[in-house]
Amino acid sequence: MIVGLEEITRGEMYIGDRLVNKLPPNLRNVALAFETYALYPPLSVYENIAFNLRAKKVAPAEIDRRVKAVAEMLDITDILSRKPAELGGGHKQRVSLARALVRDPDVFLMDEPLSHLDAAQRSHMRVELKRLHAQTRRTTILVTHDQLEAVAMAERIAVMNFGVLQQVGTFEEVYNHPVNEFVAGFIGEPPMNFLPCLPVAEDGALFLNATDASFKLRLPDILRAKIERAGVTKIDLGIRPVHLEVAAPTAEGVGELKGSVATYESLGEEGQLAATVGTATVLVVTPPDLRLQRGNAVTLRLRTDHVHLFDAATQAAL
Repeated sequence: MIVGLEEITRGEMYIGDRLVNKLPPNLRNVALAFETYALYPPLSVYENIAFNLRAKKVAPAEIDRRVKAVAEMLDITDILSRKPAELGGGHKQRVSLARALVRDPDVFLMDEPLSHLDAAQRSHMRVELKRLHAQTRRTTILVTHDQLEAVAMAERIAVMNFGVLQQVGTFEEVYNHPVNEFVAGFIGEPPMNFLPCLPVAEDGALFLNATDASFKLRLPDILRAKIERAGVTKIDLGIRPVHLEVAAPTAEGVGELKGSVATYESLGEEGQLAATVGTATVLVVTPPDLRLQRGNAVTLRLRTDHVHLFDAATQAAL
């Protein structure tokens, strides 16, 4: 819809102060960097970048100035005479970006621009794209399935599910205050744990009892108030793996999850534990020096100040 290839059936879309609902793509001044680069094989890098400007009958001297300026910005001046077949993935991506930037667009659209690059190239291009955005200050919309890419590059993140917008905000807003279980489970790596629970009042306090009876958690007043306001009877408790810790069991046992090690991986700077707790598998980020073996008994303690509560029926955050 932003490019103009699909009709806007509801609402209005503005680019700057221009209403673009009925504008054809060629009048929107929107540039698209394709996932597959879409370079013209017979043309040199210079001609690929200049192609759109030639189609618009821009003066040759101006084309040369703009191509060389964007090539210098992207550090590809030494490959302007080469053909796409002679280039690696990183250079092809830079040429694709240059072809879009040379148009001086109002909006810059990137369709998974780093998906075909290896890990080192992706890391380098993330830095380059941030630098380019700082230089051009053009509105840039980037589509990605890579959380690290989104977190590293975005000033604002929009999370979508089956074409429906779920939440828009900074990474901190989306990560710390997800509006529903989909967003909570999608943002964050490893993903958030969800544990079905029933709220139970005992001795003037409110507890969450796991539906499989594997744990019992006393809620602080602020979480108790949320449940009472919502009037829900079934709750999914959400807790991120970084907010669980392996701990020694206590006599009381409230707030502890007792289970066994399913898998444990030491990843250098951290460890990742998958523990079987009742009928659920719970993920935990641990210090890297734990020595855990499959089948070991393990006790997990969760931080109630980082618990998320969701209505089990609607999956909406309380």
